[in-house]
Amino acid sequence: MIKVAVVGVNHIGKLHCRFYNENPDAQLVAICDLNKELVEKVAANYGVPSYSDLTVMLKSEEIDVVSVATGGFENGSHHYGPAMLAMKYGKDVLVEKPISNNISEAKEMVDYARKQKIRLACNLNHRFVPTAYIAKEWIEKGDLGTLLFINMKLTIENPNETSPWIHMRALHPHSIDVMRYFCGDVRRVQAFMTKAPGRTVWSTASINMEFESGAVGHLTGSYDMDNRHPIEFCEVAGTKGRFTINDVYNELTFYPHKSQELKMYKNSVLSGINGFNETFKHRLDTFIQEIKKGVSPKNITGSGVDALAAQEVIEAIIYSQIENGKVIDLKDISEIGKQLQ
Repeated sequence: MIKVAVVGVNHIGKLHCRFYNENPDAQLVAICDLNKELVEKVAANYGVPSYSDLTVMLKSEEIDVVSVATGGFENGSHHYGPAMLAMKYGKDVLVEKPISNNISEAKEMVDYARKQKIRLACNLNHRFVPTAYIAKEWIEKGDLGTLLFINMKLTIENPNETSPWIHMRALHPHSIDVMRYFCGDVRRVQAFMTKAPGRTVWSTASINMEFESGAVGHLTGSYDMDNRHPIEFCEVAGTKGRFTINDVYNELTFYPHKSQELKMYKNSVLSGINGFNETFKHRLDTFIQEIKKGVSPKNITGSGVDALAAQEVIEAIIYSQIENGKVIDLKDISEIGKQLQ
């Protein structure tokens, strides 16, 4: 039984608690939050100890995994401290996205996990669904042939105005991770952004990409759309065919070249996911299973390395916007990161 503690128990942290508690191979043993009233209430629901001091929890409880579901500025500034402390105590860590809104901190987390031989994962849950697994198999089997392009769209309604870059740093670790999952590392980016009427942040973005493989791609993102409509669309095309994924997990369709026969998979057939929140279950269950099987830190799926790579792409995108749509090469990311912090 893998013993798990959750740090940060607002909305997302409560989902972590719920799904670890439901996993037959995991045991929720403690939770921690600076809000004493909140943490005591959530802890009482699960019959586990509550803490408002992470060091005390790590010293007091037998823990294998720490799940960091804190938030902070741009949804990522409160991840570094708890994750680094948990790794210092030798715990495997799963951190919410973004791994950090600070690229230097994200790199330090990844480097420290590698040095300590710790499993560091990130909740990049949009790829942890059956539709994505099957689509990835098609790519790996060569059903699409040589990849040519990817079109990605992720749009939600979010009125947050705390940072000019909140839309990119808080939302698009998901988009970039899905694009990298299917098409590999990104070589260059070019960004154009706009502000919806009445907004002070860059709330809608159009981004061009070139991948190391030679494939090209495009991302459309927005914080200005209605959440009642589908939020995500992904299309990947190659020399032998293409596939589309609608709304993260609902429908996957393969369109082979020179054929009228389509392959279509509906969510009800695949997995019975009853809503978006259950994508968290798929992601957390995968991490628990990988730990149970003894998967090495370097082979963890949705790893800290993957999360860092996504944030590096995002920083390059931000810099492109600052530079009026300049094409930015990811090989320059180290210098770019220093300028943006």
